[in-house]
Amino acid sequence: MASKSSKRKSVYNETPRKMKSMKRSQSFRDAYTAQWPFILPGKTSPFHAYCKACTCEFSIRSGGKDDCRRHVYTQKHAKNSKGYEIDNETQARLTQTVDDASSFHLEIKQEFPMADSVYEDFSDRLSEVNGLTSQVCRIETDTFGEIEVPADKYYGANTARSLINFNIGGPSEKMPTSVIKAFGILKRCAAIVNKDYGLDKSIADLIVKASDEVIAGKLDVHFPLSIWQTGSGTQTNMNVNEVISNRAIEMTGGLKGSKQPVHPNDHVNKSQSSNDAFPTAMHIAVAMEINKTLFPALDFLTDALSKKVKEFQNIIKIGRTHLQDATPLTLGQEFSAYLQQVKYGKERILATFPRLLELAIGGTAVGTGLNAGKGFAEKTAAQIAEYAKIPFVSATNKFESLAAHDALVEVHGALNVLACSLMKIGNDIRLLGSGPRCGLGELNLPENEPGSSIMPGKVNPTQCEALTMVAAQVMGNQTAVSIGGSMGHFELNVFKPLIVSNVLRSIRLLADACTSFTKYCVLGIVANKDRINQLRDESLMLVTALNPYIGYDNAAKIAKKAHAEGTSLKSAALSLGLVTEANFDKWVRPEKMLGP
Repeated sequence: MASKSSKRKSVYNETPRKMKSMKRSQSFRDAYTAQWPFILPGKTSPFHAYCKACTCEFSIRSGGKDDCRRHVYTQKHAKNSKGYEIDNETQARLTQTVDDASSFHLEIKQEFPMADSVYEDFSDRLSEVNGLTSQVCRIETDTFGEIEVPADKYYGANTARSLINFNIGGPSEKMPTSVIKAFGILKRCAAIVNKDYGLDKSIADLIVKASDEVIAGKLDVHFPLSIWQTGSGTQTNMNVNEVISNRAIEMTGGLKGSKQPVHPNDHVNKSQSSNDAFPTAMHIAVAMEINKTLFPALDFLTDALSKKVKEFQNIIKIGRTHLQDATPLTLGQEFSAYLQQVKYGKERILATFPRLLELAIGGTAVGTGLNAGKGFAEKTAAQIAEYAKIPFVSATNKFESLAAHDALVEVHGALNVLACSLMKIGNDIRLLGSGPRCGLGELNLPENEPGSSIMPGKVNPTQCEALTMVAAQVMGNQTAVSIGGSMGHFELNVFKPLIVSNVLRSIRLLADACTSFTKYCVLGIVANKDRINQLRDESLMLVTALNPYIGYDNAAKIAKKAHAEGTSLKSAALSLGLVTEANFDKWVRPEKMLGP
Protein backbone atom coordinates (compact mmCIF):
# COMPACT_ATOMS: atom_id res chain seq x y z
CA MET A 1 0.00 0.00 0.00
CA ALA A 2 1.39 3.34 -1.00
CA SER A 3 2.30 5.83 1.70
CA LYS A 4 0.42 9.06 2.17
CA SER A 5 3.41 11.05 0.97
CA SER A 6 3.65 9.06 -2.26
CA LYS A 7 -0.07 9.53 -2.86
CA ARG A 8 0.30 13.24 -2.33
CA LYS A 9 3.20 13.35 -4.74
CA SER A 10 1.28 11.53 -7.43
CA VAL A 11 -1.60 13.94 -7.13
CA TYR A 12 0.76 16.88 -7.11
CA ASN A 13 2.40 15.61 -10.29
CA GLU A 14 -0.99 15.46 -12.02
CA THR A 15 -1.69 19.17 -11.58
CA PRO A 16 -0.99 21.57 -14.47
CA ARG A 17 2.48 23.05 -14.21
CA LYS A 18 2.82 25.30 -17.24
CA MET A 19 0.48 28.26 -17.07
CA LYS A 20 1.36 31.80 -18.16
CA SER A 21 0.11 34.16 -15.52
CA MET A 22 0.97 35.83 -12.26
CA LYS A 23 0.80 34.11 -8.87
CA ARG A 24 -0.94 35.57 -5.91
CA SER A 25 -1.47 34.19 -2.40
CA GLN A 26 -4.89 33.87 -0.89
CA SER A 27 -5.97 33.02 2.62
CA PHE A 28 -7.75 29.77 3.45
CA ARG A 29 -10.97 31.78 3.81
CA ASP A 30 -10.98 32.36 0.04
CA ALA A 31 -10.18 28.78 -0.94
CA TYR A 32 -12.70 26.79 -2.91
CA THR A 33 -12.66 23.76 -0.65
CA ALA A 34 -14.56 22.46 2.31
CA GLN A 35 -13.38 22.77 5.88
CA TRP A 36 -14.08 19.77 8.13
CA PRO A 37 -14.67 19.85 10.94
CA PHE A 38 -12.61 22.75 12.31
CA ILE A 39 -9.24 24.50 12.53
CA LEU A 40 -6.50 23.91 15.07
CA PRO A 41 -4.33 27.05 15.00
CA GLY A 42 -0.59 26.44 15.10
CA LYS A 43 -0.85 22.80 13.97
CA THR A 44 -1.09 23.27 10.23
CA SER A 45 1.00 23.09 7.08
CA PRO A 46 0.19 24.13 3.50
CA PHE A 47 -1.93 21.90 1.32
CA HIS A 48 -3.26 22.74 -2.11
CA ALA A 49 -5.85 20.96 -4.23
CA TYR A 50 -6.45 20.96 -7.96
CA CYS A 51 -9.95 21.66 -9.23
CA LYS A 52 -10.74 20.76 -12.85
CA ALA A 53 -13.87 22.89 -12.88
CA CYS A 54 -12.26 26.32 -12.81
CA THR A 55 -9.29 28.17 -14.23
CA CYS A 56 -7.14 28.03 -11.12
CA GLU A 57 -4.60 25.56 -9.80
CA PHE A 58 -4.81 24.01 -6.33
CA SER A 59 -1.66 21.93 -5.74
CA ILE A 60 -1.49 19.13 -3.17
CA ARG A 61 1.81 19.43 -1.31
CA SER A 62 3.41 16.96 1.04
CA GLY A 63 3.61 17.68 4.74
CA GLY A 64 1.20 18.23 7.57
CA LYS A 65 0.71 16.89 11.05
CA ASP A 66 -1.06 13.65 11.86
CA ASP A 67 -2.97 15.23 14.70
CA CYS A 68 -4.38 18.05 12.56
CA ARG A 69 -8.17 17.81 12.31
CA ARG A 70 -8.76 19.64 9.09
CA HIS A 71 -10.00 17.79 6.05
CA VAL A 72 -9.66 19.37 2.61
CA TYR A 73 -12.71 18.27 0.70
CA THR A 74 -13.46 19.29 -2.87
CA GLN A 75 -16.81 20.85 -3.54
CA LYS A 76 -19.08 20.96 -6.52
CA HIS A 77 -19.36 24.36 -8.14
CA ALA A 78 -22.91 25.21 -7.30
CA LYS A 79 -23.52 28.47 -9.10
CA ASN A 80 -23.49 28.94 -12.87
CA SER A 81 -20.91 26.21 -13.33
CA LYS A 82 -21.81 25.46 -16.93
CA GLY A 83 -22.17 21.79 -16.07
CA TYR A 84 -18.67 21.29 -14.65
CA GLU A 85 -18.00 19.53 -11.38
CA ILE A 86 -15.26 17.60 -9.67
CA ASP A 87 -15.25 14.07 -11.02
CA ASN A 88 -15.76 11.27 -8.51
CA GLU A 89 -12.32 9.74 -9.07
CA THR A 90 -10.50 12.96 -8.25
CA GLN A 91 -12.74 13.61 -5.28
CA ALA A 92 -12.15 10.12 -3.88
CA ARG A 93 -8.39 10.37 -4.43
CA LEU A 94 -8.17 13.72 -2.65
CA THR A 95 -10.33 12.49 0.21
CA GLN A 96 -8.20 9.39 0.74
CA THR A 97 -4.95 11.26 0.28
CA VAL A 98 -5.49 14.18 2.57
CA ASP A 99 -7.35 12.55 5.42
CA ASP A 100 -5.33 14.52 7.98
CA ALA A 101 -4.85 17.63 5.88
CA SER A 102 -4.13 20.96 7.46
CA SER A 103 -4.90 24.55 6.60
CA PHE A 104 -3.23 25.83 3.51
CA HIS A 105 -2.31 28.80 1.37
CA LEU A 106 -3.67 29.10 -2.14
CA GLU A 107 -1.61 30.16 -5.14
CA ILE A 108 -3.77 31.38 -7.99
CA LYS A 109 -2.40 30.81 -11.49
CA GLN A 110 -4.61 32.48 -14.04
CA GLU A 111 -4.79 31.05 -17.54
CA PHE A 112 -6.08 34.27 -19.01
CA PRO A 113 -3.95 37.34 -19.90
CA MET A 114 -4.05 39.84 -17.06
CA ALA A 115 -5.59 43.28 -17.54
CA ASP A 116 -4.00 46.31 -15.93
CA SER A 117 -6.17 45.89 -12.85
CA VAL A 118 -5.55 43.29 -10.15
CA TYR A 119 -8.39 41.19 -8.83
CA GLU A 120 -9.24 41.96 -5.26
CA ASP A 121 -9.71 38.37 -4.22
CA PHE A 122 -10.27 34.86 -5.40
CA SER A 123 -14.03 35.29 -5.43
CA ASP A 124 -13.76 38.24 -7.80
CA ARG A 125 -11.68 36.15 -10.20
CA LEU A 126 -14.14 33.28 -10.17
CA SER A 127 -17.09 35.58 -10.56
CA GLU A 128 -15.63 37.30 -13.61
CA VAL A 129 -14.48 34.14 -15.36
CA ASN A 130 -17.18 31.60 -14.59
CA GLY A 131 -19.73 33.29 -12.35
CA LEU A 132 -18.64 30.92 -9.58
CA THR A 133 -18.39 31.59 -5.87
CA SER A 134 -15.85 30.29 -3.38
CA GLN A 135 -16.60 29.33 0.19
CA VAL A 136 -14.87 27.51 2.99
CA CYS A 137 -17.19 25.05 4.71
CA ARG A 138 -17.43 22.72 7.65
CA ILE A 139 -19.48 19.54 7.74
CA GLU A 140 -22.41 19.38 10.18
CA THR A 141 -25.06 16.74 10.65
CA ASP A 142 -28.76 16.63 11.36
CA THR A 143 -31.25 13.78 11.28
CA PHE A 144 -30.97 13.72 7.48
CA GLY A 145 -27.19 13.30 7.53
CA GLU A 146 -24.19 15.45 6.65
CA ILE A 147 -24.40 18.86 5.02
CA GLU A 148 -21.87 21.59 4.29
CA VAL A 149 -22.15 24.79 6.32
CA PRO A 150 -20.09 27.95 5.64
CA ALA A 151 -17.23 27.92 8.11
CA ASP A 152 -17.63 31.55 9.10
CA LYS A 153 -21.34 31.29 9.88
CA TYR A 154 -22.86 30.49 13.26
CA TYR A 155 -25.89 28.73 11.86
CA GLY A 156 -25.85 24.96 11.40
CA ALA A 157 -27.27 22.05 9.48
CA ASN A 158 -30.96 22.90 9.79
CA THR A 159 -30.42 26.39 8.45
CA ALA A 160 -28.13 25.22 5.65
CA ARG A 161 -30.69 22.66 4.55
CA SER A 162 -33.45 25.28 4.63
CA LEU A 163 -31.39 27.55 2.38
CA ILE A 164 -31.32 24.76 -0.18
CA ASN A 165 -34.95 23.73 0.15
CA PHE A 166 -36.49 27.21 0.34
CA ASN A 167 -34.57 29.39 -2.09
CA ILE A 168 -37.56 31.67 -2.55
CA GLY A 169 -37.68 35.42 -2.97
CA GLY A 170 -34.07 36.50 -2.51
CA PRO A 171 -32.64 38.89 0.10
CA SER A 172 -35.70 41.16 0.13
CA GLU A 173 -37.82 38.28 1.45
CA LYS A 174 -35.72 37.44 4.51
CA MET A 175 -37.37 36.92 7.87
CA PRO A 176 -37.74 40.39 9.45
CA THR A 177 -34.95 41.32 11.85
CA SER A 178 -37.54 42.30 14.45
CA VAL A 179 -38.63 38.65 14.58
CA ILE A 180 -35.01 37.60 15.09
CA LYS A 181 -34.60 40.16 17.87
CA ALA A 182 -37.81 38.90 19.48
CA PHE A 183 -36.43 35.37 19.33
CA GLY A 184 -33.28 36.60 21.05
CA ILE A 185 -35.39 38.00 23.87
CA LEU A 186 -37.35 34.75 24.13
CA LYS A 187 -34.24 32.53 24.21
CA ARG A 188 -32.57 34.82 26.73
CA CYS A 189 -35.52 34.78 29.10
CA ALA A 190 -36.18 31.06 28.63
CA ALA A 191 -32.56 30.28 29.54
CA ILE A 192 -32.87 32.26 32.77
CA VAL A 193 -36.08 30.46 33.71
CA ASN A 194 -34.72 27.07 32.65
CA LYS A 195 -32.12 27.29 35.41
CA ASP A 196 -35.05 26.41 37.67
CA TYR A 197 -35.76 23.36 35.50
CA GLY A 198 -32.38 21.66 35.35
CA LEU A 199 -30.36 23.81 32.92
CA ASP A 200 -26.79 24.23 34.12
CA LYS A 201 -26.13 27.82 35.22
CA SER A 202 -22.96 28.14 33.15
CA ILE A 203 -24.79 27.02 30.00
CA ALA A 204 -27.70 29.34 30.74
CA ASP A 205 -25.30 32.26 31.17
CA LEU A 206 -23.67 31.49 27.82
CA ILE A 207 -27.08 31.40 26.14
CA VAL A 208 -27.92 34.76 27.70
CA LYS A 209 -24.68 36.32 26.41
CA ALA A 210 -25.15 34.97 22.91
CA SER A 211 -28.81 36.02 22.93
CA ASP A 212 -27.79 39.55 23.90
CA GLU A 213 -25.71 39.71 20.72
CA VAL A 214 -28.69 38.53 18.69
CA ILE A 215 -30.87 41.21 20.29
CA ALA A 216 -28.24 43.88 19.61
CA GLY A 217 -28.17 42.95 15.92
CA LYS A 218 -24.52 41.93 16.00
CA LEU A 219 -25.30 38.56 14.40
CA ASP A 220 -27.84 39.63 11.77
CA VAL A 221 -25.79 38.21 8.88
CA HIS A 222 -26.20 34.75 10.36
CA PHE A 223 -29.97 34.76 9.82
CA PRO A 224 -30.39 34.28 6.07
CA LEU A 225 -33.67 32.39 5.89
CA SER A 226 -36.64 33.38 3.79
CA ILE A 227 -40.14 34.12 5.03
CA TRP A 228 -41.28 31.41 2.63
CA GLN A 229 -40.48 28.26 4.59
CA THR A 230 -42.40 25.92 6.83
CA GLY A 231 -45.62 27.53 8.01
CA SER A 232 -44.71 26.94 11.65
CA GLY A 233 -41.46 28.89 11.37
CA THR A 234 -39.47 25.84 12.51
CA GLN A 235 -36.49 26.65 10.29
CA THR A 236 -36.17 30.13 11.75
CA ASN A 237 -36.50 28.81 15.31
CA MET A 238 -33.69 26.35 14.58
CA ASN A 239 -31.66 29.08 12.87
CA VAL A 240 -31.83 31.04 16.13
CA ASN A 241 -31.05 27.94 18.22
CA GLU A 242 -28.01 27.11 16.08
CA VAL A 243 -26.62 30.64 16.03
CA ILE A 244 -26.94 31.04 19.79
CA SER A 245 -25.48 27.58 20.36
CA ASN A 246 -22.47 28.08 18.10
CA ARG A 247 -21.79 31.60 19.34
CA ALA A 248 -21.94 30.34 22.92
CA ILE A 249 -19.62 27.47 22.01
CA GLU A 250 -17.19 29.93 20.44
CA MET A 251 -17.21 32.00 23.63
CA THR A 252 -15.85 28.97 25.47
CA GLY A 253 -13.14 28.38 22.87
CA GLY A 254 -14.98 25.36 21.52
CA LEU A 255 -15.66 24.25 17.99
CA LYS A 256 -18.62 25.44 15.95
CA GLY A 257 -20.89 22.59 15.04
CA SER A 258 -19.71 20.39 17.89
CA LYS A 259 -22.88 21.11 19.92
CA GLN A 260 -20.69 21.07 23.01
CA PRO A 261 -21.06 22.44 25.61
CA VAL A 262 -24.23 24.19 24.33
CA HIS A 263 -26.67 22.11 22.31
CA PRO A 264 -29.16 23.96 20.06
CA ASN A 265 -32.07 21.66 20.89
CA ASP A 266 -31.33 20.34 24.35
CA HIS A 267 -30.24 23.68 25.83
CA VAL A 268 -31.24 26.70 23.71
CA ASN A 269 -34.62 25.19 22.82
CA LYS A 270 -35.19 23.59 26.23
CA SER A 271 -38.85 23.56 27.34
CA GLN A 272 -39.88 24.88 23.92
CA SER A 273 -41.25 23.83 20.55
CA SER A 274 -41.18 25.85 17.35
CA ASN A 275 -44.96 25.72 17.61
CA ASP A 276 -45.01 27.90 20.72
CA ALA A 277 -41.68 29.70 20.27
CA PHE A 278 -42.49 31.21 16.88
CA PRO A 279 -45.91 32.63 17.83
CA THR A 280 -44.34 34.02 20.99
CA ALA A 281 -41.72 35.78 18.89
CA MET A 282 -44.48 37.01 16.59
CA HIS A 283 -46.32 38.72 19.43
CA ILE A 284 -43.14 40.15 20.96
CA ALA A 285 -41.99 41.56 17.62
CA VAL A 286 -45.33 43.13 16.73
CA ALA A 287 -45.88 44.69 20.16
CA MET A 288 -42.36 46.10 20.27
CA GLU A 289 -42.52 47.50 16.74
CA ILE A 290 -45.85 49.18 17.40
CA ASN A 291 -44.49 50.79 20.56
CA LYS A 292 -41.13 51.70 19.06
CA THR A 293 -42.06 52.94 15.59
CA LEU A 294 -45.78 53.31 14.93
CA PHE A 295 -46.99 55.02 18.09
CA PRO A 296 -44.27 57.72 18.00
CA ALA A 297 -45.11 58.38 14.34
CA LEU A 298 -48.82 58.69 15.12
CA ASP A 299 -48.05 61.01 18.04
CA PHE A 300 -45.93 63.16 15.70
CA LEU A 301 -48.80 63.39 13.21
CA THR A 302 -51.32 64.05 15.98
CA ASP A 303 -49.28 66.95 17.35
CA ALA A 304 -48.91 68.48 13.88
CA LEU A 305 -52.62 68.20 13.12
CA SER A 306 -53.46 69.70 16.53
CA LYS A 307 -51.38 72.75 15.66
CA LYS A 308 -53.16 73.13 12.33
CA VAL A 309 -56.58 72.85 13.99
CA LYS A 310 -55.70 75.83 16.20
CA GLU A 311 -54.02 77.74 13.37
CA PHE A 312 -57.05 77.36 11.09
CA GLN A 313 -59.83 77.71 13.69
CA ASN A 314 -61.07 81.12 12.47
CA ILE A 315 -60.81 80.53 8.72
CA ILE A 316 -64.34 80.05 7.37
CA LYS A 317 -64.60 78.02 4.17
CA ILE A 318 -67.25 76.26 2.20
CA GLY A 319 -67.90 72.65 3.00
CA ARG A 320 -68.33 69.94 0.40
CA THR A 321 -70.48 66.81 0.34
CA HIS A 322 -70.70 64.45 -2.65
CA LEU A 323 -67.91 66.65 -4.09
CA GLN A 324 -70.51 69.42 -4.34
CA ASP A 325 -70.82 72.72 -2.48
CA ALA A 326 -72.32 72.44 1.00
CA THR A 327 -72.71 74.69 4.05
CA PRO A 328 -69.73 76.46 5.65
CA LEU A 329 -67.36 75.28 8.36
CA THR A 330 -63.94 76.39 9.48
CA LEU A 331 -60.76 74.95 8.08
CA GLY A 332 -59.91 74.12 11.68
CA GLN A 333 -63.09 72.08 12.01
CA GLU A 334 -62.22 70.23 8.82
CA PHE A 335 -58.76 69.40 10.16
CA SER A 336 -60.22 68.38 13.51
CA ALA A 337 -61.80 65.41 11.73
CA TYR A 338 -58.36 64.30 10.51
CA LEU A 339 -56.99 64.70 14.00
CA GLN A 340 -59.76 62.60 15.52
CA GLN A 341 -59.29 59.86 12.92
CA VAL A 342 -55.61 59.53 13.82
CA LYS A 343 -56.38 59.54 17.55
CA TYR A 344 -58.99 56.83 17.11
CA GLY A 345 -56.54 54.89 14.97
CA LYS A 346 -54.08 54.70 17.83
CA GLU A 347 -56.84 53.85 20.30
CA ARG A 348 -58.05 50.98 18.12
CA ILE A 349 -54.56 49.52 17.96
CA LEU A 350 -54.16 49.86 21.72
CA ALA A 351 -57.48 48.07 22.16
CA THR A 352 -55.97 44.95 20.59
CA PHE A 353 -53.15 44.75 23.14
CA PRO A 354 -54.91 42.57 25.74
CA ARG A 355 -54.86 39.71 23.18
CA LEU A 356 -51.56 40.69 21.56
CA LEU A 357 -49.71 40.60 24.88
CA GLU A 358 -50.70 36.99 25.55
CA LEU A 359 -47.74 34.70 24.80
CA ALA A 360 -47.91 31.11 23.60
CA ILE A 361 -44.66 30.03 25.23
CA GLY A 362 -45.16 26.98 27.43
CA GLY A 363 -47.66 25.36 25.09
CA THR A 364 -44.85 23.42 23.34
CA ALA A 365 -46.02 21.17 20.48
CA VAL A 366 -49.83 21.19 20.59
CA GLY A 367 -50.69 23.35 23.60
CA THR A 368 -50.47 20.77 26.37
CA GLY A 369 -47.09 21.96 27.63
CA LEU A 370 -45.40 18.58 27.19
CA ASN A 371 -41.67 18.76 28.15
CA ALA A 372 -42.08 22.17 29.79
CA GLY A 373 -41.99 22.30 33.57
CA LYS A 374 -44.96 23.45 35.59
CA GLY A 375 -44.84 27.22 35.89
CA PHE A 376 -42.38 27.64 33.02
CA ALA A 377 -44.92 29.50 30.86
CA GLU A 378 -45.80 32.06 33.51
CA LYS A 379 -42.20 32.62 34.62
CA THR A 380 -40.95 33.07 31.07
CA ALA A 381 -43.73 35.51 30.18
CA ALA A 382 -42.86 37.50 33.30
CA GLN A 383 -39.17 37.54 32.36
CA ILE A 384 -40.01 38.74 28.86
CA ALA A 385 -42.30 41.44 30.25
CA GLU A 386 -39.57 42.66 32.59
CA TYR A 387 -36.94 42.70 29.86
CA ALA A 388 -39.08 44.30 27.13
CA LYS A 389 -40.86 46.66 29.54
CA ILE A 390 -44.16 45.60 28.00
CA PRO A 391 -46.76 43.79 30.16
CA PHE A 392 -46.71 40.42 28.42
CA VAL A 393 -48.56 37.55 30.10
CA SER A 394 -48.90 33.82 29.59
CA ALA A 395 -51.73 33.01 27.17
CA THR A 396 -54.97 31.97 28.84
CA ASN A 397 -55.47 29.08 26.42
CA LYS A 398 -52.33 27.68 24.77
CA PHE A 399 -54.34 25.60 22.32
CA GLU A 400 -55.85 28.77 20.85
CA SER A 401 -52.52 30.59 20.77
CA LEU A 402 -50.92 27.85 18.65
CA ALA A 403 -53.83 26.90 16.41
CA ALA A 404 -55.13 30.41 15.68
CA HIS A 405 -53.67 33.87 15.26
CA ASP A 406 -56.83 35.87 15.70
CA ALA A 407 -54.92 38.38 17.83
CA LEU A 408 -52.67 39.34 14.93
CA VAL A 409 -55.57 39.41 12.48
CA GLU A 410 -57.24 41.78 14.95
CA VAL A 411 -54.11 43.93 15.17
CA HIS A 412 -53.87 44.18 11.42
CA GLY A 413 -57.56 44.97 11.26
CA ALA A 414 -56.84 48.03 13.37
CA LEU A 415 -53.89 48.87 11.11
CA ASN A 416 -56.22 48.54 8.14
CA VAL A 417 -58.67 51.04 9.67
CA LEU A 418 -55.76 53.43 10.18
CA ALA A 419 -54.79 52.95 6.54
CA CYS A 420 -58.36 53.83 5.51
CA SER A 421 -58.17 56.99 7.62
CA LEU A 422 -54.84 58.01 6.14
CA MET A 423 -56.14 57.38 2.62
CA LYS A 424 -58.98 59.84 3.28
CA ILE A 425 -56.70 62.42 4.89
CA GLY A 426 -54.10 62.22 2.13
CA ASN A 427 -56.70 62.49 -0.62
CA ASP A 428 -58.48 65.45 1.02
CA ILE A 429 -55.30 67.43 1.49
CA ARG A 430 -54.04 66.88 -2.04
CA LEU A 431 -57.44 67.85 -3.50
CA LEU A 432 -57.65 70.96 -1.31
CA GLY A 433 -54.15 71.82 -2.51
CA SER A 434 -54.90 71.22 -6.18
CA GLY A 435 -54.01 73.96 -8.62
CA PRO A 436 -52.21 76.26 -8.42
CA ARG A 437 -54.65 78.15 -10.70
CA CYS A 438 -57.17 75.65 -12.01
CA GLY A 439 -57.86 73.56 -8.93
CA LEU A 440 -59.47 74.14 -5.57
CA GLY A 441 -56.34 75.83 -4.28
CA GLU A 442 -57.55 76.31 -0.71
CA LEU A 443 -54.28 74.97 0.70
CA ASN A 444 -50.72 75.73 -0.29
CA LEU A 445 -48.69 72.55 0.20
CA PRO A 446 -44.91 72.50 0.75
CA GLU A 447 -42.88 72.38 -2.45
CA ASN A 448 -40.25 69.71 -1.89
CA GLU A 449 -38.98 68.73 -5.33
CA PRO A 450 -39.58 69.28 -9.07
CA GLY A 451 -42.72 67.50 -10.23
CA SER A 452 -42.24 67.03 -13.94
CA SER A 453 -39.51 66.16 -16.42
CA ILE A 454 -41.31 68.07 -19.18
CA MET A 455 -43.46 70.77 -17.56
CA PRO A 456 -41.23 73.49 -16.05
CA GLY A 457 -42.17 74.72 -12.61
CA LYS A 458 -44.65 71.96 -11.89
CA VAL A 459 -44.79 70.77 -8.28
CA ASN A 460 -46.86 67.79 -7.16
CA PRO A 461 -48.42 66.66 -3.85
CA THR A 462 -45.93 63.80 -3.56
CA GLN A 463 -46.21 63.24 0.17
CA CYS A 464 -49.95 62.70 -0.20
CA GLU A 465 -49.30 60.28 -3.04
CA ALA A 466 -46.76 58.29 -1.02
CA LEU A 467 -49.11 58.15 1.97
CA THR A 468 -52.03 56.90 -0.09
CA MET A 469 -49.89 54.27 -1.81
CA VAL A 470 -48.80 52.98 1.59
CA ALA A 471 -52.43 52.90 2.68
CA ALA A 472 -53.29 50.84 -0.39
CA GLN A 473 -50.47 48.40 0.36
CA VAL A 474 -51.66 47.95 3.94
CA MET A 475 -55.16 47.24 2.67
CA GLY A 476 -53.67 44.57 0.43
CA ASN A 477 -51.71 43.14 3.35
CA GLN A 478 -55.01 42.86 5.21
CA THR A 479 -56.19 40.31 2.69
CA ALA A 480 -53.03 38.23 3.11
CA VAL A 481 -53.20 38.38 6.91
CA SER A 482 -56.89 37.45 6.88
CA ILE A 483 -56.25 34.41 4.71
CA GLY A 484 -53.24 33.48 6.84
CA GLY A 485 -55.26 33.77 10.01
CA SER A 486 -57.84 31.36 8.63
CA MET A 487 -55.23 28.66 8.00
CA GLY A 488 -55.28 27.03 11.41
CA HIS A 489 -55.81 23.34 10.82
CA PHE A 490 -56.52 21.40 14.01
CA GLU A 491 -53.78 22.21 16.55
CA LEU A 492 -51.52 24.48 14.47
CA ASN A 493 -51.75 27.48 12.19
CA VAL A 494 -49.24 27.00 9.38
CA PHE A 495 -49.14 30.51 7.88
CA LYS A 496 -47.19 32.07 10.74
CA PRO A 497 -44.30 33.63 8.74
CA LEU A 498 -46.73 35.15 6.23
CA ILE A 499 -48.86 36.65 8.98
CA VAL A 500 -46.07 38.21 11.01
CA SER A 501 -44.13 39.50 8.00
CA ASN A 502 -47.18 41.30 6.63
CA VAL A 503 -48.17 42.74 10.00
CA LEU A 504 -44.64 44.00 10.55
CA ARG A 505 -44.43 45.41 7.04
CA SER A 506 -47.66 47.32 7.55
CA ILE A 507 -46.42 48.69 10.88
CA ARG A 508 -43.18 49.89 9.32
CA LEU A 509 -44.85 51.37 6.24
CA LEU A 510 -47.46 53.21 8.27
CA ALA A 511 -44.88 54.53 10.71
CA ASP A 512 -42.50 55.75 8.03
CA ALA A 513 -45.28 57.21 5.88
CA CYS A 514 -46.83 59.09 8.80
CA THR A 515 -43.46 60.52 9.77
CA SER A 516 -42.66 61.61 6.22
CA PHE A 517 -46.14 63.03 5.61
CA THR A 518 -46.00 65.01 8.85
CA LYS A 519 -42.50 66.34 8.35
CA TYR A 520 -42.68 67.22 4.68
CA CYS A 521 -46.36 68.09 4.26
CA VAL A 522 -48.57 68.72 7.29
CA LEU A 523 -46.21 71.00 9.18
CA GLY A 524 -45.78 73.21 6.13
CA ILE A 525 -49.42 73.52 5.04
CA VAL A 526 -50.59 77.14 4.65
CA ALA A 527 -54.18 78.27 4.14
CA ASN A 528 -54.85 80.27 0.96
CA LYS A 529 -57.28 82.71 2.59
CA ASP A 530 -58.07 84.71 -0.54
CA ARG A 531 -59.08 81.61 -2.46
CA ILE A 532 -61.04 80.23 0.50
CA ASN A 533 -63.00 83.50 0.86
CA GLN A 534 -63.69 83.68 -2.87
CA LEU A 535 -65.12 80.16 -3.08
CA ARG A 536 -67.13 80.62 0.11
CA ASP A 537 -68.75 83.85 -1.00
CA GLU A 538 -69.63 82.46 -4.43
CA SER A 539 -71.26 79.33 -3.02
CA LEU A 540 -74.98 78.85 -3.60
CA MET A 541 -75.37 76.73 -0.50
CA LEU A 542 -75.31 79.77 1.78
CA VAL A 543 -78.96 79.97 0.83
CA THR A 544 -79.56 77.25 3.43
CA ALA A 545 -79.52 80.00 6.07
CA LEU A 546 -82.82 81.33 4.62
CA ASN A 547 -84.75 78.07 5.19
CA PRO A 548 -86.12 79.03 8.63
CA TYR A 549 -87.37 82.39 7.29
CA ILE A 550 -88.76 81.77 3.80
CA GLY A 551 -88.99 77.97 3.65
CA TYR A 552 -87.11 75.31 1.73
CA ASP A 553 -89.01 75.71 -1.55
CA ASN A 554 -88.51 79.46 -1.80
CA ALA A 555 -84.84 79.14 -0.85
CA ALA A 556 -84.44 76.55 -3.62
CA LYS A 557 -85.93 79.01 -6.15
CA ILE A 558 -83.30 81.57 -5.20
CA ALA A 559 -80.44 79.07 -5.57
CA LYS A 560 -81.66 77.79 -8.96
CA LYS A 561 -82.16 81.30 -10.36
CA ALA A 562 -78.72 82.42 -9.22
CA HIS A 563 -77.13 79.33 -10.73
CA ALA A 564 -79.01 79.60 -14.04
CA GLU A 565 -78.29 83.30 -14.50
CA GLY A 566 -74.81 83.33 -13.02
CA THR A 567 -75.75 85.94 -10.47
CA SER A 568 -75.24 86.12 -6.72
CA LEU A 569 -77.69 84.71 -4.22
CA LYS A 570 -78.49 88.18 -2.96
CA SER A 571 -79.31 89.46 -6.43
CA ALA A 572 -81.55 86.48 -7.19
CA ALA A 573 -83.33 86.78 -3.82
CA LEU A 574 -84.06 90.46 -4.30
CA SER A 575 -85.27 90.02 -7.89
CA LEU A 576 -87.69 87.31 -6.78
CA GLY A 577 -88.95 89.57 -3.99
CA LEU A 578 -88.61 86.79 -1.44
CA VAL A 579 -86.44 88.76 0.99
CA THR A 580 -85.35 92.34 1.65
CA GLU A 581 -81.73 93.43 1.35
CA ALA A 582 -81.56 94.15 5.07
CA ASN A 583 -82.92 90.74 6.01
CA PHE A 584 -80.65 88.96 3.53
CA ASP A 585 -77.57 90.64 5.05
CA LYS A 586 -78.84 89.79 8.54
CA TRP A 587 -79.73 86.17 7.88
CA VAL A 588 -77.03 85.04 5.41
CA ARG A 589 -73.86 85.32 7.48
CA PRO A 590 -71.32 82.45 7.14
CA GLU A 591 -69.85 83.08 10.60
CA LYS A 592 -73.30 82.38 12.07
CA MET A 593 -73.60 79.09 10.21
CA LEU A 594 -70.85 77.19 12.03
CA GLY A 595 -72.93 75.57 14.74
CA PRO A 596 -76.43 74.93 16.09
